[in-house]
Amino acid sequence: MTEYIGAVDQGTTSTRAMVFDHDGGVVARHQIEHRQILPRAGWVEHDPAEIWRHTQEAMREAFQGYQIRALGVTNQRETTVVWDRRTGQTFGNAIVWQDTRTDRIVDALDHDRRGEIVSHRSGLLPATYFSGAKLQWILDNVDGARDAAERGDALFGTMDTWVLWNLTGGRVHATDVTNASRTMLMDLDTLDWDDELLGFFGVPRAMLPRIRPSSDPEGYGTTGDGVPITAVLGDQQAATVGQVCFAPGEAKNTYGTGNFLLLNTGTEPVRSKHGLLTTVAYQLADEPPVYALEGSIAVTGAAIQWLRDQLRIIDTAAQSEELAASVPDSGGVAFVPAFSGLFAPYWRADARGAVVGLSRFNTGAHLARAALEAICYQSRDVVEAMEQDSGVALGVLKVDGGVTANDLCMQLQADILGVPVSRPEVAETTALGAAYAAGLAAGYWGDTDELRGNWHESRRWQPGWTAAQRRDGYHQWRKAVERTLDWIEIEA
Repeated sequence: MTEYIGAVDQGTTSTRAMVFDHDGGVVARHQIEHRQILPRAGWVEHDPAEIWRHTQEAMREAFQGYQIRALGVTNQRETTVVWDRRTGQTFGNAIVWQDTRTDRIVDALDHDRRGEIVSHRSGLLPATYFSGAKLQWILDNVDGARDAAERGDALFGTMDTWVLWNLTGGRVHATDVTNASRTMLMDLDTLDWDDELLGFFGVPRAMLPRIRPSSDPEGYGTTGDGVPITAVLGDQQAATVGQVCFAPGEAKNTYGTGNFLLLNTGTEPVRSKHGLLTTVAYQLADEPPVYALEGSIAVTGAAIQWLRDQLRIIDTAAQSEELAASVPDSGGVAFVPAFSGLFAPYWRADARGAVVGLSRFNTGAHLARAALEAICYQSRDVVEAMEQDSGVALGVLKVDGGVTANDLCMQLQADILGVPVSRPEVAETTALGAAYAAGLAAGYWGDTDELRGNWHESRRWQPGWTAAQRRDGYHQWRKAVERTLDWIEIEA
């Protein structure tokens, strides 16, 4: 019977299971959305039990009838959950990576210079984005959580760890180096939890998962059906593998709820001086880890969802392209969707979303086009910082993720960057990367060169704007960003 590789992609808005063949083609898939729980301004939560139910259903529907040789898991990073090791009951909802309730915890790090230690050791700029502060908030604010953690009864995990623990019937409490590198708790050099960083956040070491390579022949245990789980990666690192960015200098940009641009920097971490993050890109078995510079943008595709769900000027996300294409430009409107503050390269938790340049002439179509432009201008902010840090000019941008189905948005991206934009045949490279990592560990693929042979371009967009158009448009964008700053006060 023909063998395939399975992948579970537990994302911010949905969970999907996918089946891939030896050529990297999609054989089967099933996807289920989960609720976005918004208890108050700045708070974003998910129900871990709901996500686990959806994971089971997605796997059942997608994998039925296929011989799965190995399984890879990829996940929304930084989203934090704590549960009881004996019962599996969670201490409240998971706190999502977009959540900003930890702003005071993060701000306090910089008042006594702990933030400098966090940045140097973890490669991350202290921000509400990352898991360490979310874990501290749960321990400090959820009844019984800290007592259980001190007793050794409470477990911490990002969503990969939660899914893995459930897939293995509670037998495996582990994570991989890419997810661990997003917590502010792991030392980038040792690839282990750091006791001083744990002390900063008041985290008992006993509640932390074991850190493993991303692609691991020894595996992460087996599912209830006996399928070996041989890979775990955070979603953006998985997309880097799916885009076969295995050489230093290769980069990809994933367009999802947020945007995440990663540049492979090789086996030595490169410390950013321009607002980017140093992170682990992947680690294959016993090989040295490969590092990346990352530009993380909180709200891109989520801005389209906002047009649909809150403003209701479109009925489906796909309609944003048709509406935006009905006008030749944004009519002077700039939209900065700083709903969770601004991430890279600004890192301003005090920023909030703004629409500027409005006149009575403007319509919903102008706002829709400004939303697409915001996705692209935020990516340009990151590309500019990346080129300054690396000294390498971007020649072509590899793109993936759901928003890449929007042809107008991709054309705008090429126009705004002034470089070609290339989309692969398999645009959902996050799940593909998890499958590649799992298949390498299981011997389904021989090496990364074999994976390169699977990559094929689906479409390329060439820039059409003049240099003056790019300059003037970017100048207006930066003016709009300035209007979002200092909107809320953060007390230490």
